[in-house]
Amino acid sequence: MSRILVVDDAQIMRNILSSMLEEAGHEVVGHAANAEEALALYIQLKPDLVTLDILMEGADGVTCLKNIIQEDPQARVLMITAQGHGPIEQEARESGAKGYIAKPIEREQLQTAVNQALAE
Repeated sequence: MSRILVVDDAQIMRNILSSMLEEAGHEVVGHAANAEEALALYIQLKPDLVTLDILMEGADGVTCLKNIIQEDPQARVLMITAQGHGPIEQEARESGAKGYIAKPIEREQLQTAVNQALAE
């Protein structure tokens, strides 16, 4: 069982992701609605994995990813977004993301991506 921090500016997405992750046997240790909360909770909780929305109010997810990686180069972060693949995905991967999932998210897709991110 892995300890996961869920970051998304939409409450409903935090709830959906948390439910999927918990049903798969993971422990959701925290929720954040923006990049500032995410970094603070990452430092406090030291989760095994972070699911991180790319488009959020304030600092975007890629900026948040860079801040988390700067704090902990070994951090495992899985990017989740409604945006299609392309330059944003490339920037996220180059910045240290362990995976990238486009919404809408299917349960099996999420579990596969989580397992791959945790294996790296």
